[in-house]
Amino acid sequence: MTAAAAPEKEPDDANAKPEPQMDHDWLHRLIGDWSFEGECIMDTSEPPTKSTGDAKVRSLNGLWILCEGTGDAPDGVPVNSVITLGYDPQKAPFVGSFVASCMTNHWIYEGTLYEVGKVLTLDTEGPGFSDEGSLAPYQDLIEIESDEHWTLKSRMRGEDGQ
Repeated sequence: MTAAAAPEKEPDDANAKPEPQMDHDWLHRLIGDWSFEGECIMDTSEPPTKSTGDAKVRSLNGLWILCEGTGDAPDGVPVNSVITLGYDPQKAPFVGSFVASCMTNHWIYEGTLYEVGKVLTLDTEGPGFSDEGSLAPYQDLIEIESDEHWTLKSRMRGEDGQ
């Protein structure tokens, strides 16, 4: 068996190493070791359930961040999770995903930075509660309140459209 040499290619933009953009810098503010406290409100007639845990956020070549979380779900079951976030200059939105050890859904994010660079709104869809097998729109909102504090809020559209 012999191998033929590949023809030389002219360098082009497709082969250039991607460089982080200004929007990547916003994501880098999340890098670090964090502790969190969570609340889950499934029914407004019931008190919220609480959970705690830790998250380690690191950079992947300045283009992505990886957030690895460990903690307890509101029902006390241990949960591990991974969030990936990046900025796609070709599409111009933020993109990413979320997976957790307590579910089989792979959440795919597409988002926009609002409020003068303060809130990243990530749109996704996942299992609906009203009809088995249906999908419902969700949003995760990441807000950087200071260099020492950021929040992640999740919400879903209810049957009333709100």
